Amino acid sequence: MIAIDPSKNTERDNYKFLIGSIIPRPIAFVTSLSKDGVLNGAPFSYFNIVSANPPMISLAVQRSGGRQKDTARNIIDNKEFVVHIVDEDNVVSVNQTAASLPPNQSEIELANLTPVKSIKIATLGVKEAKIRMECRVEHTLELGGTDSPGCDLIIGRIVQYHIKSDIYENGRIDPQGLAAVSRLAGNYYAKIGEMFEIDRPQ
Repeated sequence: MIAIDPSKNTERDNYKFLIGSIIPRPIAFVTSLSKDGVLNGAPFSYFNIVSANPPMISLAVQRSGGRQKDTARNIIDNKEFVVHIVDEDNVVSVNQTAASLPPNQSEIELANLTPVKSIKIATLGVKEAKIRMECRVEHTLELGGTDSPGCDLIIGRIVQYHIKSDIYENGRIDPQGLAAVSRLAGNYYAKIGEMFEIDRPQ
């Protein structure tokens, strides 16, 4: 094995090791509202479950040159956002929203996604996702960096689920029907692939 001290790596080296090692990563497509009412959309693969009681998710938004991204700023300002699960049907459109646009332009319009009203929050979601979750901010934390923070960690409490009826049955979600995609390194993504089952020990 090769032993490598991360403190002697560049930020880019550590980034490459992380995204190449921690795979597959679920992808959150996040919509948020700017102070001027612009609907922002962006994908993030530093995303996961935090808790089921209450239901909470985590979202880590990396800063660029110490500058906060539009998504993090919008969420911190408005205390709400919508998370969508990225799947085989919407991944190409979602990928278009990763383009760098000024804050007054909507990635949703760029990708021809369809805004849809939320029930419990003001931030709109998009129709093209099979699952979306309305979230209110539970906690935010600035992390990392040397001269300034390198990341905004956001914990969101889910206040409303929206699940497409044909993938839902008896309180369960059909993973094959959802057809979620995950993030690998570089420009690579992965599908669900072969599934297998192992019984948990008593």
